[in-house]
Amino acid sequence: MMKKRIHQIDLFRKYPVEVQEELFYDLIASLSTTEFGKNYKASSIDDYSSFSSAIPLQSYEDLTPWIEKAVEGANHVLWPGETKWFAKSSGTTGSRSKLIPVTKESLENCHYKGGKDLLAMYYANHPNRKLYNGRHLIVGGSAQINQLSSDSYFGDLSAIIVKNLPWWAEIRRTPAKEIALLSEWEEKIEKMAHSTIKDDVYIIAGVPSWTMVLAKRVLEITGKDNLKEVWPNLELFMHGGVSFEPYRQQFDRLFPGGGMNYVETYNASEGFFGIQDQVRSNELLLMLDYGIFYEFIPMEYYQGTDSSVVLPLEKIELGVNYAVVISTNGGLWRYILGDTIRFTSVRPYRFVITGRTKSYINAFGEELIVENADRSIAFASQLTNAIVRDYTVAPIFMDNKESGAHQWLIEFIHEPDDMDRFTTLLDEELRQLNSDYDAKRAHNFILKKPLVNIAPKGTFDSWLRSIGKLGGQNKVPRLMNDRTIMEQVLQLIDQIPKE
Repeated sequence: MMKKRIHQIDLFRKYPVEVQEELFYDLIASLSTTEFGKNYKASSIDDYSSFSSAIPLQSYEDLTPWIEKAVEGANHVLWPGETKWFAKSSGTTGSRSKLIPVTKESLENCHYKGGKDLLAMYYANHPNRKLYNGRHLIVGGSAQINQLSSDSYFGDLSAIIVKNLPWWAEIRRTPAKEIALLSEWEEKIEKMAHSTIKDDVYIIAGVPSWTMVLAKRVLEITGKDNLKEVWPNLELFMHGGVSFEPYRQQFDRLFPGGGMNYVETYNASEGFFGIQDQVRSNELLLMLDYGIFYEFIPMEYYQGTDSSVVLPLEKIELGVNYAVVISTNGGLWRYILGDTIRFTSVRPYRFVITGRTKSYINAFGEELIVENADRSIAFASQLTNAIVRDYTVAPIFMDNKESGAHQWLIEFIHEPDDMDRFTTLLDEELRQLNSDYDAKRAHNFILKKPLVNIAPKGTFDSWLRSIGKLGGQNKVPRLMNDRTIMEQVLQLIDQIPKE
């Protein structure tokens, strides 16, 4: 079965445009039967050009009235039939969360397919492994019943997946469902640690930050020095949600002597988009047969839903930073995902994630993206024996007397040997990676050296808890163009009693 799937993956590696074209017409056929499609006269769409003319680019706010209809139980709104599940997206830090529709088709042919493909490619790269001999530990989210409809539910995507797992996956999953779906994360981590330490775990899947919290608690309970002593057969960590680079050193310490394999995925509430298909590369293969039709906006032309330049897959260029636009079997149409990627290959289409359309700093023309920040913080950490838990960055704006700067607020698990050297290395690597940043740093004329502040342990968890976002795949925003979040966190720190 896995060999057959690898053959299918090879087909879209070789014929990506043809696969996307066939998928496009299947999606349009479904679109034409929906209320949304009829509103935009989708029955007259006969090619990509007419599609892009008929359907405007969509933000979440544009789709909200349609999603609300589906939540209230209406059928055939954004996708044929009924939609019972809605993923509570972690992509927003506001008080109101996004509810992303999850259809039967997107659950089966996108999200589950991605999980199966990851294992298929892992076996292709590591033959003769026996992953199904052991347990698969999933560090997932929580789910709640959506009271707007007696037959409609919402929760973290990971929890929706756990609730609907096919039998062949459920029999190997740990911990028990009643623990996996707990909404209180401190309680969940505690029960998860106690209930899994005697399991024979072969795979862990989760967000790096919360997986580290679980690992630390497991080691405290068992008194062991590393996870290999707890789970000797553990060989694979499947991760996504945030960049792995700031966490790599921490995980290497959990598995001394090697033997641990890391596979990155690019999946979100809106769909499953990419899998790391090569052993010694952090590039992700764009998965082209998951019921998702892709378009891309070059970031130099990005104006949200007013963007005038939108390209299909065959028109992309290497090395360009693109905003991702998707039309999916979950009922999202020309939806601006909010993520940015850069292609590294077109045969096949491989890419790296570079950040968010709203998560970058360009307060001084420096065009600093999350990819630059993650790589630089990993570089500085490695050379100063630091371990970073979380961080956020905001501008310090110029005044009449002073140049501007970037303020970095970093929560360390292990602080640098030399804080001044850490800051210097961080700055030097940013200048090396980003010519715009380097130009603005020249002679301290526009940008001074970064100001790096140490956040007390637990700071970012406390901030996430204060806005109701603690746990799951909720993330601390990395780069901001204003100081709103930075000031919120600094104010929280000021309220912590000094020892």
